[in-house]
Amino acid sequence: MKDFFGRDELLDALKTLWAKRVSSLVTCRGRRRIGKSTLIEEFASRSGAFFIKIEGLRPKAGLANRDELAYFASSLARQTGCDKTPPEDWLSAFSRLDREIPDGRRVVVLLDEISWMGYYDKTFPEVLKTAWDDLFKKHPKLVLVLCGSVSMWIKENIIDNGAFAGRRSYDLMVPELPLADCVKFWGKSAKRGNANDILDVLSVTGGVPRYLEEVNPALSADENIRRLAYLPKSVLAEDFEDMIRDVITGEPDVRADILRALVGAPKNVSEISEAIGKKKNGHLSSALEELAEAGFIVADQGINPETGKPANSLRYRLKDNYARFYLRYIEPVARMVDSGAFAFTSLEQLGGWSAVKGFAFENLVVNNFREFLAPLGLERSLVLSAAPFRRDSRSGNGGTQVDLMLQTALGVYFVEIKRQAEIGREVIEEVAEKVRRVRVPRGKAVKTALVYSGHLAPIVEAQGYFNAVIDMQDILF
Repeated sequence: MKDFFGRDELLDALKTLWAKRVSSLVTCRGRRRIGKSTLIEEFASRSGAFFIKIEGLRPKAGLANRDELAYFASSLARQTGCDKTPPEDWLSAFSRLDREIPDGRRVVVLLDEISWMGYYDKTFPEVLKTAWDDLFKKHPKLVLVLCGSVSMWIKENIIDNGAFAGRRSYDLMVPELPLADCVKFWGKSAKRGNANDILDVLSVTGGVPRYLEEVNPALSADENIRRLAYLPKSVLAEDFEDMIRDVITGEPDVRADILRALVGAPKNVSEISEAIGKKKNGHLSSALEELAEAGFIVADQGINPETGKPANSLRYRLKDNYARFYLRYIEPVARMVDSGAFAFTSLEQLGGWSAVKGFAFENLVVNNFREFLAPLGLERSLVLSAAPFRRDSRSGNGGTQVDLMLQTALGVYFVEIKRQAEIGREVIEEVAEKVRRVRVPRGKAVKTALVYSGHLAPIVEAQGYFNAVIDMQDILF
């Protein structure tokens, strides 16, 4: 079995289900390649549970519901030795599964890629609900997990489906791995290695376990990325198109255009509408919701520190570092990569890499802000808001942009995020100007912090302006 890192909080939450005296129905969602099914397998293994995993068959031309049923039957037969004759319908299939669930011991059943399983049968969710009510829930030591990468299908057909109201025990959202767990893929060589190399790789992969599994700790970041992204059939060269095809249910070209519009910087709905040439309407809202459910983007709103109310405008940020790298640096040369003709030796060859890795670094910090609470002295505080803050230049107070603003009941923390070779005293002036432009109400403390990677001029800390100065190396190692 592959090495398993982190996820302790999610495993602990799942573990509490065994304390119940009745069965549990769990939905499990998250970005493709994020390790959802691996997490459930690890949970079953640590619990000493009898484990059955049945995955839906990827839909394609020429397949039909009977093929899904046959694949279900063969998967179940392979694991239990039961009859592999294709069932006539889904209720018959679930009845067969029910007969193979042993009583008297813990059992975890994972129905993986559930949207594929029900792709050809519109009655699938209702039949599944009937099977739960009449069959599965009668096993008191059963945890049934409905899992898939098409999060929108699960949301629409299970979570928001009134037929399942009151039946689900837990909706499990699986995020990217925290930074400290990402570093474990470098093994013992991590601390002996170069922090910049690790950050370069994470700028391309994010905290996606499937990508990190391909990292060779003995190689440089440049060589790892060459192998991962610029060889024919390499995982990063191919995965984007597969994700768009497999997890997006409507207008994949429009969804991809939205992601392209967000490669450079976050945008509100009006700016996205203008960038992709689509009207600001329900179709665009649905596209944004689907991309958010799929784990590609996030809507950063947060609280306006001047009013104490939610910010007026949602800004959508491309949170997925791999998608940004693919669209900026792999897609334009995809044909050359496929033919083996693209020559890549260094990230510095990529135009604008310094700016892109800056965006990626900000993403890593904002996406993992909880890992920075302890160094900021906020580990025991209730954080009311954690998001980038931006005010338009047309505002009477002038435009400003804060990389990350953390707010508690008593204070506002301006967090500057920098990754560059040399960081000098000018960073103090930049942050001081941002603080000046934001009118924090009286009675609230204003504090500043710098999260950085690079060479920090000694005068920056010596000045004592920042309440906290956090070297990314201290977070990684």
